[in-house]
Amino acid sequence: MAGAFDEAYDVVVIGGGHAGCEAAMAAARMGMNTALYTMNVDLIAQMSCNPAIGGIAKGHIVREIDALGGVMGRVIDRVGIQFRLLNSSRGPAVWSPRAQADKQSYRVEMRRVLEQQERLRIKQAEAVAILRDGGRATGLELRDGRKVQAQAVILTTGTFLNGLIHIGDHRYSAGRSGETPSIPLADSIKSIGFEWGRMKTGTPPRLDSRTINFSVLEEQKGDSRPTPFSFETGAITQPQVSCFITYTNDRVHQIIRDNMSRSPLYSGQIQSIGPRYCPSVEDKVVKFPDKLRHQLFLEPEGLNTNETYVNGLSTSMPSDVQMMLVRAIPGLENAEIIRPGYAIEYDFVQPTELLPTLETKKVEGLYHAGQINGTTGYEEAACQGLMAGINAALKVQGNSSLVLERSQAYIGILIDDLVTKGTNEPYRMFTSRAEFRLHLRIDNADQRLTPLAHRIGLVSEAAFARFRAKQGRMERLAAHLRLAKVEVDSGRIAADQALKRPEVRIESCLDSVPSELREQMSWEEMKSVETSIKYEGYLKQQTAEVEKLRKAESRRIPVDIEYHAIPGLSREMIEKLSRIRPTTIGQASRIPGVTPAALCILHIHLEASSNRKETA
Repeated sequence: MAGAFDEAYDVVVIGGGHAGCEAAMAAARMGMNTALYTMNVDLIAQMSCNPAIGGIAKGHIVREIDALGGVMGRVIDRVGIQFRLLNSSRGPAVWSPRAQADKQSYRVEMRRVLEQQERLRIKQAEAVAILRDGGRATGLELRDGRKVQAQAVILTTGTFLNGLIHIGDHRYSAGRSGETPSIPLADSIKSIGFEWGRMKTGTPPRLDSRTINFSVLEEQKGDSRPTPFSFETGAITQPQVSCFITYTNDRVHQIIRDNMSRSPLYSGQIQSIGPRYCPSVEDKVVKFPDKLRHQLFLEPEGLNTNETYVNGLSTSMPSDVQMMLVRAIPGLENAEIIRPGYAIEYDFVQPTELLPTLETKKVEGLYHAGQINGTTGYEEAACQGLMAGINAALKVQGNSSLVLERSQAYIGILIDDLVTKGTNEPYRMFTSRAEFRLHLRIDNADQRLTPLAHRIGLVSEAAFARFRAKQGRMERLAAHLRLAKVEVDSGRIAADQALKRPEVRIESCLDSVPSELREQMSWEEMKSVETSIKYEGYLKQQTAEVEKLRKAESRRIPVDIEYHAIPGLSREMIEKLSRIRPTTIGQASRIPGVTPAALCILHIHLEASSNRKETA
């Protein structure tokens, strides 16, 4: 063991949230001796906000995590207590799975998975400083004085960096409710010289389900045929529970208006920006004054608890006001609050400080993932952790990094958005952020990403064999549908041509398929074949557009390029390009404010430089 270090690993991960779990698992599965340091091992993978995984676009991300060999999808499939496929009445591009989790079981199962992973050690300790030698990370220092050596360090600190909780005019330092914040580590990170800021997120009150009148509420059941998140899950077999819907009303809104001066959001106590797409109930009342009511979802936090999460009622109002507004809601007239809602402010590092690998530009071997990068959501955090873990392992191995393109994955879109544009509000993924939504569906995430994961060692030979067998079954079904004839209004036509009609579904074509093949295939595999056939024309158009984007992305920009030495670039363009340091022309084109004229000048300069090298 070198020098003054007390322990040594290839990769160390700071933080045991959703990003930290995926980062640690990825590095360990790729053969790295890995340690995950967290302040409380009993709260690994804690669901500090809503007890659910997936949702619009988030479900796509979880499928992609699974296709890349991550673990979030497998864990939620084992402990989910209600599964729903959102947007099922719309096109397949926006179908998104979502599942309520048994909150405690999720945490326990994730820890079990981590503890069974070879080369991974879980450590309970507080990291207080990033150790550096010149411009390279060398490890971390712990609160008790121990020093840990590492070739790569991954920061997944969540809301713990200088975390400050607000409930009315009461505020106190915390990383989450009941947990201490990370203050020395925040100071250590700031000393590096990163551009940083403050963000805010919040949670709703949790209610005692025994005090809720469910008989007057609208029941929301799960799907009769649950959609798993993991491609390795055959079927969801555990019992499903119901959620319930209620609404705010004018009385609730009036209570909020009457007490607005006591809200830290509007009293000036909170200065930072919260998530636009998950606003507090105070924000909803103020910003949508004409809306008579707002929908609320009552979601159970687990099978063995009375705690109920009130999705849609995030608030930092004083506790007494929270009680008044809860009891003004239909069905909650006698409800008791187990935990009040709160807002939390925390530090983040502007993600333009990162390379597309999620390695920091200022410190080699230091990676950031999750809310430290300005994102919100378990899924967004987990996919960043996965990619940081992958790239940290590849760097230690001396191999080329893995950067997903925007046309390959929602994960690629998320990271490209962050490192190119930065963010001034908590970033959340939506399907609308994707240029090629029909290409980035939940059913084909494994086709897009599993071969990549297998190449770098994240998908086992056995799992890859199952993937190839699945692709073979789907190819055989597509071939049968091209040859088989089915009856339609105009007579008998090829089944694949019939499927291109909006009203025709795969079910009506299966009689023409050999029973042996039908029995081998899952329902989702059949629906994926149907989608590929039905939208074949659109997919061909998108494939052509993808190739155009890839040509722009293929024009690499040297990392040591001197923008001030390029004639014709304005001072503003030089500043923007020098700060972000894009790695391709495509990435440069997405930097806010970079003009087409500047891109043309840059392209000409790169062409000229390339020609000079060829003739030298």
